[in-house]
Amino acid sequence: MAMVSRSLIKRPRRKGRTPGTPERQSRSAEELSLEIEDTMDESWLPHIYRDRILKLRTRSYVFPLTAKPRAAQSTIEIQHTLLGIELKAGHQRMLCPDLATARYLAVFARAGCEAVAIPYDITKISHLADELESSWHRMLLLADDLTGDRGEAFATRVRSLLIGKVRDAIAVAGAGTRIPEFKRSTKQVDK
Repeated sequence: MAMVSRSLIKRPRRKGRTPGTPERQSRSAEELSLEIEDTMDESWLPHIYRDRILKLRTRSYVFPLTAKPRAAQSTIEIQHTLLGIELKAGHQRMLCPDLATARYLAVFARAGCEAVAIPYDITKISHLADELESSWHRMLLLADDLTGDRGEAFATRVRSLLIGKVRDAIAVAGAGTRIPEFKRSTKQVDK
């Protein structure tokens, strides 16, 4: 039985390029972040937020000022307590009505967003949370894959650029209205 190199198992070759090619070594962090954004296309997190979430009836949610994870050691955790489900960001705990909402908010808390829109229809939150989480993890996996041979400092710079782009794009898109709009007409149509 022939031995297979670990590097061949971890990364499939792409379009004739190998991980150590000079072309890949010479690209800047900004160029790699643009490539990741282009690669993700429709699954880019701000794209999902703008095109799928903001089209729905939403309400805004503002994160507490102390909950933004700016420090490297602060993490975002979903905790199951006797009082229910809480989202812990740094030293701040935010009570969530259900697990789907906690997962949904956790993605935006990781990005350091100040305010986001939450769909008013709770049946849609779980599916959107799945999409947002997979988009977030795919973005980070692509960043790790493209920067694997460049060193930890460069990889951190690319991840920071990507997270900053996500945060800025969501801030530009807005958090929606504080209270969802309801249709006031209650007239019934005569048959």
